[in-house]
Amino acid sequence: MKRKIYSVLLLTALAGVLPACTDRFEEINTNPNAPVDVQPSLLLRKVIFDYGEQMSYEAFVAGNLLGQYFTAIDFNLFDRHSLSEPQYGGNPWPFLYSNLRDNEILLQKARANAAFGVYEGPALILKAYLAAQLTDLYGDVPYSQALQGQTGVITPAYDSQESIYTAPGGILDNLDKGIASINNYNGATALDGDLLYSGNRSKWVLFANSLKIKYLMRISGKVNVQAALQKVVADGNYIKTNADNAAFRFSLTQPNNFRMATARIGDYNLFIMSKTSEELLAGLGDARVATYFRPTAANPGAYKGLLNGPDASKLSISLADYSFTGTIFRENSDRLSASYMTAAETSFWLAEAAQRGLVSASARTLYEQGITQSFAYWGTALPATYLTSTKVAYGQNGQNPIEQILTQKWLHNLNNGYEGWNEYRRTGFPRLKTVSASLNNGLIPVRMPYPGTESALNATQYKIAAANTQNNSINVPVWWAR
Repeated sequence: MKRKIYSVLLLTALAGVLPACTDRFEEINTNPNAPVDVQPSLLLRKVIFDYGEQMSYEAFVAGNLLGQYFTAIDFNLFDRHSLSEPQYGGNPWPFLYSNLRDNEILLQKARANAAFGVYEGPALILKAYLAAQLTDLYGDVPYSQALQGQTGVITPAYDSQESIYTAPGGILDNLDKGIASINNYNGATALDGDLLYSGNRSKWVLFANSLKIKYLMRISGKVNVQAALQKVVADGNYIKTNADNAAFRFSLTQPNNFRMATARIGDYNLFIMSKTSEELLAGLGDARVATYFRPTAANPGAYKGLLNGPDASKLSISLADYSFTGTIFRENSDRLSASYMTAAETSFWLAEAAQRGLVSASARTLYEQGITQSFAYWGTALPATYLTSTKVAYGQNGQNPIEQILTQKWLHNLNNGYEGWNEYRRTGFPRLKTVSASLNNGLIPVRMPYPGTESALNATQYKIAAANTQNNSINVPVWWAR
């Protein structure tokens, strides 16, 4: 009995000196070494690098298969166009949304605190860029209701691609707002964390205007964009030189290296030159072949590619007879950049616009300018006779100028995400091949499928989107390609 009374008294005494279980709970249970908030400069750096690194890897292992730059010789269901079975890559949805989320946090911080206002313009431009990458691949996607989990929206509706491009708060609108925000900012805060332009806000305006040219041209088959394009060209404030490219260079060592440069040699060697690349580069006598690929081991003076999508279980080849990807992706990967937008790509977009009569400019001059910029970008000497050679000379020898422009843009955009495939879907150029052992009835896919996570986590909205794409078919074109 005495022991029981003593215990009660002890507990009573302790209750009087100890704080209630909820007093200072947050302070006590907060790890002082784990930040609960992040500075805008770190968010900006994270979004720029993470997207650039992940999409550069994704380009190598997936985008370059759909665009038929590379061929995969094993673990290659994606190369055979079974796009719902990503292996080494082929599912950019998660990292596109994670970077859109982090960029949205950056944007909200910039708007909530005047001291961070310098970040609003770049965040709006990046929002437009990431949204375009997403919708260009998949078509209709969650957008206006996306990234609102904190407000209780966890099953966002899918917006139409047309509205994502053209509606208020969409791609084109955000580019305009981003430019205005940069031009109107008069604070003293530096734009720290800027891997693209080291804080030079005027170059972000060049980037945004080059993106406007690109996105206006991409939807030009559906919308009258002539006046908007002419205004951008008349203002002349877009990327014109490689010094103003929206890109950052990889390093040879971690953590800022190109991922395939340190991959196992067996993984790296799964990717070789495609037959499409071989024929186009050889047909043009293009010196960039030595940058993009290696000569065959069997014949050091030759470059040879393999038709995309072989059946790996029946493939019997000697790898010595084929060209692996170039040293710029491996031993010399510090020469490789993660590209958001370049002068060459801008020139090719403008060349097409001029050729189609959408802007007043010399299509030939812009085409030749784009080629010259591309060779310099890839660190390849431009042969003196290249621009006047039979198949390269603009509009000569029976060549289709639009096909020439698109082919040169395709060549330039090697390892730039899915751009080569995007432009094939829009224009039909360059002329890609039916793959060797297709798992898609011999058809070249025209959109990426929504990932399986959507059917599980956003089932109601997914069913609507899937119904609009013939049960999530990869053969139903996106809005701007119809």
